[in-house]
Amino acid sequence: MEKSATRYNVQLYIYDLSKGMARNLSPIMLGKQLDGIWHTAIVAYGDEFFFGGEGISSCPPAGTMLGPPDTVVELGETEVSDEIFMDYLSSLGESTYRGDRYRLFEHNCNTFTNEVAQFLTGRSIPSYITDLPSEVLSTPFGQILRPILDSIHIAPPGGNVINGGKNA
Repeated sequence: MEKSATRYNVQLYIYDLSKGMARNLSPIMLGKQLDGIWHTAIVAYGDEFFFGGEGISSCPPAGTMLGPPDTVVELGETEVSDEIFMDYLSSLGESTYRGDRYRLFEHNCNTFTNEVAQFLTGRSIPSYITDLPSEVLSTPFGQILRPILDSIHIAPPGGNVINGGKNA
């Protein structure tokens, strides 16, 4: 008789880095409504995993300075073991998701969570999150701000860097 695989719950934690300010200020500044400036993390195997300017980090769920998430999305279950997942994260941390590869618009926490969500569950994260950079950059003000925003590296304090971050 075959042993059934262990299933692990996978969640997406969504944080609004603007704490509601984007909702209020975006119509004035961008000429369009943005509901938030999104930071996301994957929660699985009892930890929260995210990507920022330090590389891939982990912490207990809601364990960064951001506190509890604004929204939690149930992505489903995975049969990927925690050992395989940690090997996968290590390889990502040595290549695609090294800290020095972080780019606020093109390669950020949301790019990471979308890729990891697909690896674990076959599902993508909500498109309103992945579409945010193009929404901002499609505005004249977004284009003006781009050089400043490109230099920003978001790395919420409170996580443990997996694989040494920038110089792994």
